[in-house]
Amino acid sequence: GPRSCRGEHNFKRMLNRELTQLSETSRSGNQVSEFISSTFLGNFPQLCVEEKKKRPMSQISGVKRPTHSPSLAPTAIPRFGVNATQEGLLAKELEDINRWGIDIFKVSEHSGNRPLTVTMYTVFQERDLLKSFKIPVDTFITFMMTLEDHYHADVAYHNNIHAADVVQSTHVLLSTPALEAVFSDLEILAALFASAIHDVDHPGVSNQFLINTNSELALMYNDASVLENHHLAVGFKLLQEDNCDIFQNLSKKQRHSLRKLVIDMVLATDMSKHMNLLADLKTMVETKKVTSLGVLLLDNYSDRIQVLQNMVHCADLSNPTKPLELYRQWTDRIMVEFFTQGDRERNKGMEISPMCDKHNASIEKTQVGFIDYIVHPLWETWADLVHPDAQEILDTLEDNREWYQSMIPRSPSPNPEGPEERGVTGEASGLCTGAPSTDKFQFELTLEEEEGESETESLPEEMRGNKESQASGTDSGRGLDARSAQPLPKTITADATRTFSAHCDKDVAAESGTDTRSDVRLDT
Repeated sequence: GPRSCRGEHNFKRMLNRELTQLSETSRSGNQVSEFISSTFLGNFPQLCVEEKKKRPMSQISGVKRPTHSPSLAPTAIPRFGVNATQEGLLAKELEDINRWGIDIFKVSEHSGNRPLTVTMYTVFQERDLLKSFKIPVDTFITFMMTLEDHYHADVAYHNNIHAADVVQSTHVLLSTPALEAVFSDLEILAALFASAIHDVDHPGVSNQFLINTNSELALMYNDASVLENHHLAVGFKLLQEDNCDIFQNLSKKQRHSLRKLVIDMVLATDMSKHMNLLADLKTMVETKKVTSLGVLLLDNYSDRIQVLQNMVHCADLSNPTKPLELYRQWTDRIMVEFFTQGDRERNKGMEISPMCDKHNASIEKTQVGFIDYIVHPLWETWADLVHPDAQEILDTLEDNREWYQSMIPRSPSPNPEGPEERGVTGEASGLCTGAPSTDKFQFELTLEEEEGESETESLPEEMRGNKESQASGTDSGRGLDARSAQPLPKTITADATRTFSAHCDKDVAAESGTDTRSDVRLDT
């Protein structure tokens, strides 16, 4: 409504003001500011470079020929749906499927790199969804393995482990006491399916990179939520492969309804939609109604989908709320992905996106800014909605923020040879922003004046909503350490980064011991 438009407009204005201050304090402050602005506020510089390929426009790219036999004997389904290399160890990790902060990297390791399939199978068993929707178990496993195969093993962050992590995080958020019995089984099915497909066939570069290089995908989707539209198209298309239609026994009406829910949720994972999403969530918190049982009252589609969209968005932005060892691994991975994109941009003679220049990165600072401007405002609002259910998550976030803050090198403006800085964890390619609370950066404000939104418009959307709490001082300086809970090497050196990219399908954590020294830019 008009009220939330006004709210979003105010967020953006405040966020822009703060980012401008941040950008004026130092070079790294400027980078963080640019990263946040471009990722969450939709202020993008225009660049042009081309890459060519031939394919009919109507064809969905990225769908591969099946690699495994679609005819699994239903009787021969292993305990976790796949032939686990370490079934006992896998069972031990999956015992905690209902808890926040499960070690999804170990799940991946012990399942022979099938974290998405085993996590979805375990969650669906736990919730009895296979029976509720008459999903044949062999069809479910065939679909899940096919979906998992369409995540890129050579992409450091946006891969099957991230997808499994978002599924498991969404599963936990769906079980929060404040939402007990609020959502139907169909809505739960949709939220888990959306989480599973939300980044499928991700190329490891941002929407802006695809637009700036005139990619086929950007052409296909007219520059609007390019990747998110593609993830949806591939996710639904894979249901048509042999023995992959897990929704075969839903009624027409259920399929239609599920499809709409999934589309609405996945499109809301576009980080440039963050501010609008947050503004609406804040409005909902201000007007929240509860039933006599103390659970939220959501009596219309608009309110229900809004909570589901924010839930999946929170799960997608949950790295900084996890135990530090996990958060740090995610930060290392996103930095590898960002630096790889930056190398491609450098090679093409393009301007390097914020946070993507390995020769000039402020990793710890970026994480602090990312938390202060994006992650904390979002989680604080979610915690208000489900109060007091998310208090521990918020506490971890604040601890992790303090940890990353403490890791910011003391010296003034860092240079590539300067003090090492720690890696940034962002969940979206463009999300690597961490504005240090002390430094500020300057960034260009190109305002997309839609509906008269003002300066803040230029911030990445995600940043917009956060602005409000920032401006009021609630978020600034708050510690969100959870993301950084694990001691990471102080910095990722350029060499370490190269190694990282070369072996990103190996456990990136193994590289964590390497102290690398790269400056991360925030322009992704």
